[in-house]
Amino acid sequence: MTENIRNFVIIAHVDHGKSTLADRLLDMTKTIATNKITAQFLDSMELEKEKGITIKLKPVRMNYILNDKSYILNLVDTPGHVDFSYEVSRSLAAVEGAVLLVDATQGIQAQTLANIDLAKKQNLVIIPVVNKIDMDAARVEESCRELASVLGIGAEEVIKISAKNGLNVEQVLQAVVEKVPSPEMRNAKAEQKPFRALIFDSTYDSFKGVLALVRVIDGSIKDREKIELLAAKTQAEVKELGYLAPIIVPQPEIFTGEIGYIATGIKEPGKVRVGDTIAKVQPPNAPKILPLAGYQEPNPMVFASFYPENPDDFELLKVALSKLKLQDPALVYEAEMKEALGRGFRCGFLGTLHVEIISERLEREFNLGLVISTPSVIYKLIDKRGQERVIYSASDWPDPSAIESMQEPWVLLEIIAPASYLGKLMEVLKDVRGNYLETNYLSAERAIIKYEAPLRAIVANLYDKIKSTSQGYASLNYTILGYRPAVLVKMEIWIAGRAEEAFSRIVEEGDAYEQGKKLVEKLKEALPTQQFTVALQAVIGGKVIARETISARRKDVTGYLYGGDKSRKKKLLEKQKKGKALMKDKGRVTVPSKTFLEIFRA
Repeated sequence: MTENIRNFVIIAHVDHGKSTLADRLLDMTKTIATNKITAQFLDSMELEKEKGITIKLKPVRMNYILNDKSYILNLVDTPGHVDFSYEVSRSLAAVEGAVLLVDATQGIQAQTLANIDLAKKQNLVIIPVVNKIDMDAARVEESCRELASVLGIGAEEVIKISAKNGLNVEQVLQAVVEKVPSPEMRNAKAEQKPFRALIFDSTYDSFKGVLALVRVIDGSIKDREKIELLAAKTQAEVKELGYLAPIIVPQPEIFTGEIGYIATGIKEPGKVRVGDTIAKVQPPNAPKILPLAGYQEPNPMVFASFYPENPDDFELLKVALSKLKLQDPALVYEAEMKEALGRGFRCGFLGTLHVEIISERLEREFNLGLVISTPSVIYKLIDKRGQERVIYSASDWPDPSAIESMQEPWVLLEIIAPASYLGKLMEVLKDVRGNYLETNYLSAERAIIKYEAPLRAIVANLYDKIKSTSQGYASLNYTILGYRPAVLVKMEIWIAGRAEEAFSRIVEEGDAYEQGKKLVEKLKEALPTQQFTVALQAVIGGKVIARETISARRKDVTGYLYGGDKSRKKKLLEKQKKGKALMKDKGRVTVPSKTFLEIFRA
C-alpha cells in the first residue's frame, strides 16, 4: 500500500523560490483550484507574506498521476533563513527525499551547503533543481556546474525550471516519483508492526486540543483509539485524525508511510513535544514498544527578556508563549523577576530574526504590549572565588570587582559572495574583530570566506550588514565553536536621568564608546519628543561615555497676545520654562513597544 507514497521536502536558501515552487506543484496536481491559489499559498501567516520568507514548515498532501498510475505526494515546505534551520532538520526526519532548489541568479548560498549536509546525514535522496532560469540575470550553466560539483554528479542531472511560470516543473514531479523511495523501501514490513508515529510539529485547537503533525513509521491507527505519548508518559483518546491537503481532511484511519495529523484532545501544550513517539495503549502483558529516535534539542544561544507593558497581562503572556512553543520547539522560556521591570520571561532563541518574529507574533496574535530587553548571548564568568557563573542578560552582570575572568561564545562564519565584493566584505568583518581563516573559490566569480568571530557580532545584525554591503548577493551561515576569553563591560542606557534596564547590553571594552554613541543616536531617532528636554546617556561604571538630547516639544504660549507691554510675553515664557523644568524633574519617559524592536534591529 505504501509503494505509491512519496514523502519529500523542498529545501533552499531564503528567497530562492521554495514557496513559489510549492504553489506550482499545488496547481499542477489540482490540490488547490487555480482560481483559489494565491502567491506563497502555504505561507499562511501574515508575517510570512509581509517579510517574503517562510517561517513555519508546512505539510501538504497531493495526488499525482504518472503513466496511468496514481501517487500520493506528501510535501513539506521549509524555511530558508539560517535562524530557522531547526525547522528544516525536523522536516527532513519525516521524509525520504529532498528537492534542493538553487536560484540561477544567485547560485549556491551558505545555507544551501548547510541544507545539503543535513539531507546527507538523513540519507535522503537529493533532487537538484535550478530555479528562475527565465530571468535576465540568470547564470544557468554556472549554477548547474556549482550544484553538480557540490553533489558529485553530472551537470546534466540538474533540472532547470522556472517556478514562476511553470517551465519544466512537471520534471520535478516526475523525478520525485521516480527517484524518491517509497516508505516501504526504507522500512520493510512496517505495516505489520505495532503502531508508532513520530511527532514533527504541532498546533493548538481550542476544541480538539493539541493537533500533533505526525509521520506514521509503523502500523496504522483508527479514530477514537487510545494512544500514549511515550516520552511524556501521557495517555489520551484520538479525537480526530486525517491529513492536510492543505486544509484538514478527516479520515477514519491513517497508515504506514503517511504524513498526517492526530487530534489528541490534550489541552496542556507542554505535554505534547516535538520528537515524541505516539503509540497505541498496549494490554498489560504486551511487549513494550520502544520510542523512535527523536530530535536533538536545539541549543539557543541568543536570549532576550519579554515583559508585559501591563503587569496584569503576565498570565496572558505565559499562555501565549506556551502556544508559540507548541509550534516552535526552538523557543525556550522561563519566568524571571526584575525590580525595574516586574514579572516577565527570559526567552532563548536561535538568532535575532527569531527574536523579532516571536515578539511580533505575540503583539499581533495575542494583542500584547511588550517591553523587550536587548538580545544577548550567553557569557561565562569566573568570580574571585573561582566559581563559574552563566550570564544570560546584562541585568545579571555582577560588579566588575567580583570578576576574575570572562568568556564568550565564538562561531565559524561561512560567507559565500561574488568575488567582486570580497574587499568590501573583509572591511565589514574587520569591525567584528575576529580571525580570518581562508578564502576558497566555488568558481572564478564566487568565493567562500571562512572567518571566526564572537557570536555577539551575529546578534549585532552582521547578517543585515553583509547583505547590504554585497547588495543582497552574499549569504551567511554559522556554526558554534565554543567559548573563548573576552574583555567585556556592561553598558547602561539612561533616559531622562533613569537607567532603562531593557536597553543595557554587554559590549567589548574597546568598542564601548562606538556602541554607546550609536545606541543613543538611534534612541534619539526612535523615541517620541516630550514636553521637556530628555537626556540620553550611555554609561559604564557610573561614567557617561556618550550623550544625545531630545529637544522639548514647543508650544507657542504667547500666540493669543495681541498687544501691550513686552513684559506680558516674558512672564508667560518664564512660566512655561518653570513648568518644563518641573516636568523634567518629576516626569518619566514611557518607551513604546515598537521602540524596543527598532533598537534591537539597529
